Amino acid sequence: MQENSHAPRNALSPSQGGGQCKSVDATNLPLAGKRAGKVRDVYDIDAPTGACPRILVVATDRISAFDVVLPSAIANKGKLLTEISLGWFERIREWKIISDHLISTDPDLVQGISNDQRDMLRGRCMICRKVKIVPIECVVRGWLAGSGYTEYKNNGRVCGVALPAGLHQWGKLPEPIFTPASKAHEGHDENISFEQAATAVGESVMQRLRLASISIYKSASEHCAQRGLILADTKFEFGFALDMHGNVTDELVLADEVLTPDSSRYWIASTVGAGTEPQSLDKQFVRNWLLAQEAAGLWNRCPPGPMLPEDVIAKTIERYQQAADMLGG
Repeated sequence: MQENSHAPRNALSPSQGGGQCKSVDATNLPLAGKRAGKVRDVYDIDAPTGACPRILVVATDRISAFDVVLPSAIANKGKLLTEISLGWFERIREWKIISDHLISTDPDLVQGISNDQRDMLRGRCMICRKVKIVPIECVVRGWLAGSGYTEYKNNGRVCGVALPAGLHQWGKLPEPIFTPASKAHEGHDENISFEQAATAVGESVMQRLRLASISIYKSASEHCAQRGLILADTKFEFGFALDMHGNVTDELVLADEVLTPDSSRYWIASTVGAGTEPQSLDKQFVRNWLLAQEAAGLWNRCPPGPMLPEDVIAKTIERYQQAADMLGG
């Protein structure tokens, strides 16, 4: 595959071969600088002469909830996350909202690994431009759910944003709100106010992050609505791209994954408004099972998490696959 920093349409198409497969819960590639996140493994890889530094991002089949990586992997989940992200990267480029870090999805461009390792990477890897990550989770909420509803019920606010009285759980907000969170290397991310985030990374940076985040959310919500889905909330990650010498530029780009069921709350639109929890196509199914374990005194939200039963694993991947199908790949 020929490289293109703009990643043409064929570079954004996921590799074939979903189906049944052995889960990939970790990787150990002979590449430099491995960093293991909750779900993704990241490596430094060589760039062609004159090109900007780049990384290899591998979506494993790990799953996390309440900021704890669970001991159960969900086979094929990493490929579905990659497929969904690629579709959204392409749409966001078409909308001309912001550039992103994606260069290619072709593991044949990665030097120094075996053919078996390349086969493992197909459909679950992205070759990306290296960026300096802004240490803020950029959360946008259009509907009231999860920790946002809990906070609203207590004080009428969500992350410092005052909301009108009388809103209901699983109800739509008057306008989408931007509610940043601190990005923890270990432990739990923490919801913070816009002012706290601006103190950490700068007022002008936060203004840019808020504008890009809400713009993506609004356009993505319209796409979802056309396909029978509601995008209740989501979180983005951004960074400043590096130039060919490794220096940080002022080019703010969308990084990491985007609008996947791991980072977003998707509801089937026809199940919203009945006064009960909408049917979700994300990892809320896993969260609900874990909450039941917590209520029974079997878990305290600390590592290690409990093993997921086979039926929970099966129903989770079904939801991720349905989300991919409804979003349009």
